[in-house]
Amino acid sequence: MNEQTVTMQVYCRVKVIVTDPAAVSALAVRELRAADINWSTEEDDLESAVEELRADLASSLAGVADISGLVDGIPGVEFRGGLCWAEQAPPRDPFGQRDKPAPAAG
Repeated sequence: MNEQTVTMQVYCRVKVIVTDPAAVSALAVRELRAADINWSTEEDDLESAVEELRADLASSLAGVADISGLVDGIPGVEFRGGLCWAEQAPPRDPFGQRDKPAPAAG
């Protein structure tokens, strides 16, 4: 890294509506089947992993969501990795009260 390179964390919450859960699960299954996974080193096998995806919409959605496009088109920024998960629940504050700025004195 040169002295101008800066590593940053970007935190996002995205709300989506899933209008076709079967399509999401089908895509997740296709991508799982196409992945180059050595199943002999995994705890389960391909068919049990497929069944888990079909039974868990949140895992299927998280598996196919592509967050790498988040910084597309921003000059001088290169996507290096991230974390994506999905929950079927009301939103929660993952940062907690301690990370919120204090109100301005006035």
